[in-house]
Amino acid sequence: MNGTEVTEERGVVYDEADGKLSDVHRPARPPAGGAPIVLLWHGRGPDERDVLAPLAREAAGLGLVVVVPDWRPDAADGGLRHLRASARFARERAGELGGDADRIVSAGWSLGAYVAMSAAVRPELLDGVRPTAVVGIAGKYLWERPESGLRDLRDELAATSVDPVPVHLVHGTADDIAAVHHSRDFVPVLDRWGWPVDLTETDADHAGVLGAEYAPGRGRCVPTRNASALAAGRTTARVLARAAGLPAPG
Repeated sequence: MNGTEVTEERGVVYDEADGKLSDVHRPARPPAGGAPIVLLWHGRGPDERDVLAPLAREAAGLGLVVVVPDWRPDAADGGLRHLRASARFARERAGELGGDADRIVSAGWSLGAYVAMSAAVRPELLDGVRPTAVVGIAGKYLWERPESGLRDLRDELAATSVDPVPVHLVHGTADDIAAVHHSRDFVPVLDRWGWPVDLTETDADHAGVLGAEYAPGRGRCVPTRNASALAAGRTTARVLARAAGLPAPG
């Protein structure tokens, strides 16, 4: 963790109808006018916002307001209701959170990466909320989720008429859940359609890229003391900061 003081607010309700919760990690003293916001979605496991806490804390220490919502990918609509509600929350409550509603970065890990990119290409998925940039962490992009109406992003990019936004991909070369080729293969697709893209690779696995590790006994990712994973998590946090337009060490 860097030297910037961070505050965390756990269990903030972002969707009263479903009682869905989010955690908010932010600088203790945000700048006048608000800090950039990162809306950071977890992966396939339902309601797993806690697995992103190490990364969110690290990113908040770089000057970001990081909103980490629970969502249910196993819902009948593939979780789209929750994704929309979390995007509305980040935009409408930005000032209260110490953030700037005009600087929202959509980011996600694993399945969340695919969702973040899909929503940038199809703004109607989030009721028209468009990010200033996208960060995809350890994602797969060239496949479909019929239950939520999301298509292979090759098809989505070919069909869209929206203006491109910068895309930042992060992937670990030791990832055996979503192999690094998924991000490597996506780069030329984005290039073809004029979306600015960069890819940052680390030597981490699927959890390590978050600065975490997988705990088989718990069936989920947990904080780690592994130096290599912690370094990878810092790298990912720096990518989030750069995507938001902030200077980042390294």
